Amino acid sequence: MKKTLRRAGGLAASVSFFAMISISPALAQDQRWVQVEAHRELDMALERAQLLEQRLGSVSGFRLPSDWYALSIGPYESETDAFTVRRQLRSEGAIPADAFVSNGLDYLEQVFPTDGAAPTPPVEQSPEPLAESPAAEAAPDESEPLALVTPEPEPEPVETLRESQAAERALDRDERAEIQTALQWFGHYTMAIDASFGPGTRRAINAWQAENGHEETGVLSTQQRAELIDSYKGELAALGMQNMRDDVAGISIDLPMAMVEFDRHETPFAHYREKDDSGVQVLLISQPGTQATLFGMYEIMQTLEIVPLEGDRERRQNSFLLTGQNDTLRSHTYAQFRNGEVKGYTLIWTPERDEQMARVLPMMEASFAALPGTLPESAGQASTVQRSALLAGLSVRRPDFSRSGFYIDATGTVLTSAEAVAQCGRITIDEAYNARVHARDEELGIAILKPETPLVPMAFAQFEDRDATLGSEVTIAGFSYEDVMARPVLTFGRVEDLRGLNGEDGRVRLTAQTRQGDLGGPVFGANGGVIGLLAGQPDSEGRVLPDDVTFAVSSGLIRAFLDSSNVSSGTLREDVTVPPETLTRIAGDLTVLVSCWN
Repeated sequence: MKKTLRRAGGLAASVSFFAMISISPALAQDQRWVQVEAHRELDMALERAQLLEQRLGSVSGFRLPSDWYALSIGPYESETDAFTVRRQLRSEGAIPADAFVSNGLDYLEQVFPTDGAAPTPPVEQSPEPLAESPAAEAAPDESEPLALVTPEPEPEPVETLRESQAAERALDRDERAEIQTALQWFGHYTMAIDASFGPGTRRAINAWQAENGHEETGVLSTQQRAELIDSYKGELAALGMQNMRDDVAGISIDLPMAMVEFDRHETPFAHYREKDDSGVQVLLISQPGTQATLFGMYEIMQTLEIVPLEGDRERRQNSFLLTGQNDTLRSHTYAQFRNGEVKGYTLIWTPERDEQMARVLPMMEASFAALPGTLPESAGQASTVQRSALLAGLSVRRPDFSRSGFYIDATGTVLTSAEAVAQCGRITIDEAYNARVHARDEELGIAILKPETPLVPMAFAQFEDRDATLGSEVTIAGFSYEDVMARPVLTFGRVEDLRGLNGEDGRVRLTAQTRQGDLGGPVFGANGGVIGLLAGQPDSEGRVLPDDVTFAVSSGLIRAFLDSSNVSSGTLREDVTVPPETLTRIAGDLTVLVSCWN
C-alpha cells in the first residue's frame, strides 16, 4: 500500500511540475490541429498522450479554458492538410469518430511534450515518506524492487441529457441558426434556417450523431456542439468561401477562393483559374443580349470541353441549367436573362472534389446576384455566342464527324445523308440543337431529322417538280470542311445523266468537285429549286471513279420517301426562277451542319 501511495504521489507531483513549466509558444494563426481526445485529469491526459505518441506521433497536449486537457495531432500548415489527415486516420479507425480540426485558439499551456519528447513519470531513487500524509509509512527496503503503479483513472464526467437540454435552451438565436447551418453543410438538414429546433432539426441532429459515433438523442451535448461547429468552420475555412463583387462583370457571388484565383476578363466570361492544383475553376458569365442570346449560350456551352456530354440539361424561358460529368471532370452551369443582360456562372471541378463542391454549389446559388452592367466588348475577345474553334479562350469539343443537311419545312425538319447519323450517340444541327432520327432509308442513303425543340428556319427547300435537264448547271451547298467553317460552301457543276452507273432510276450523275462534308447537302437546279440530295460516289467494287464524278438522289425519290414518312414538303412553282444572288443567300440559310457525337 505504501508503494502505491508514494508512486501516485510522485506522479502527481511531476504532473504539477510539467504544467507549471510548459507554457506553449504562440500558435501560428494559420496552423491547424486534429484534436482527438480531451480529459479532465492531467495525469490521465499525459498517460493517453504517451500512448497516442507511440501509435500516431506528433501528439501535443494543451490546457483548455475549461481546465480540461486536449490531445491533438499536428500542427499542420493548412486546413486542407488537417482535414486530409483526419479523414485518413478516421477511415483507418486510428482516432475516434468525433475527432475534429481545431484552430488552436483555445489552447493555453502546453503540457505534452515539454522538452521535445513525451514526458515519462520520474524514477524515484530514494523515496522519502510524504510528510503531509499521515498515512505514510517508512521507506521500503532498498533491495526490494519497486513496481510502478499506474493510478486508476477517474471516470470522466458525462453531460446528462437534461444538462444538454438546459444548455441548448440557453443558446441565443444566432447560435441556434449556426447549428442548423452546420447541419445543413454536412447534408443532414434540408429545411429553412429559422433557428427553431423542430422535428427537422432533431432528425438532422440524430443523423449527425449517428454519423459521428454518438448516441442518437436529438440533442447536442456541449462537447458535441463544439465539435459540430468547429468541423463546420474548419471546412469552411479550408474552402476559403468569400464574397466576390466583380463590378466589371456586374456579378456578386460567393466563391471558394482557397481553390481559385482571378485570371482575366474575356467577354463573355470572367475567368477564375485553379489555385495550388486544386482542380477547381470558375467562370462568371456576363453579356448583353436577348432571350435568343441566352438560348444561343445554352446550345454553344454544350459544345465546350468543360461541359461533359453526360448530365442534366434544362432550358426555361429566361434561364438554363447545364450539368456534365465524366471520369475526369464535373461542371455545373447556370445562366439567366433579365433586363437585356445574360448573366450566370460555371463551376468546374475534378471528381475527388465532389463532396466539397456539393457544399460549395448551394452557397454559390444562394449568393449569386446580378449587378448593373456587363463585360464590355473590349474585355478580351468579344463573343456573340457563335460557333467557332474557341469561345473566349475555352476549348470547344469537336464532333466525331460532320456532314451537310437542309431544312425542308418551317418547323426545322432536316433531310440529310443516312451515313451522317449512323451509330451516333448524339446528333446536332449546327452544333447547337439536338436532333433525333425520324426516318431513314438505307437503300436511298437518306435520313430525316427532327429537332428536339421546334426551330424556325430562315428558309427551307422548295423541291423541283420536274426531272433535271441533261447538261444543265447545278449548285451544291454543303459544309465541305465539316465544322471548320460557320457557313456552307457553294460548289458548281452540271448534270451528266439521270440514272446511276448501272442504269438505276432516281439517281442523278453530276460532274462536280465535292468533299465528304458536302454529303447530304442540297443540289439546286438552274431555276433555284432543289433537284436532289448529294449522295457521293457509290461503291464501285474496287474501281476508282474520277474525282469529279458524284451522284445525287433525285427529288422525285426524296418526295416519295417524305410522303411515306408523313413529312410534308414544298415544291417550286413552274413560273418561279431564283436569281443567282438570291440563291446564294437562300442556300446559306437552309443548309445546315449535321454533326455526329459519341
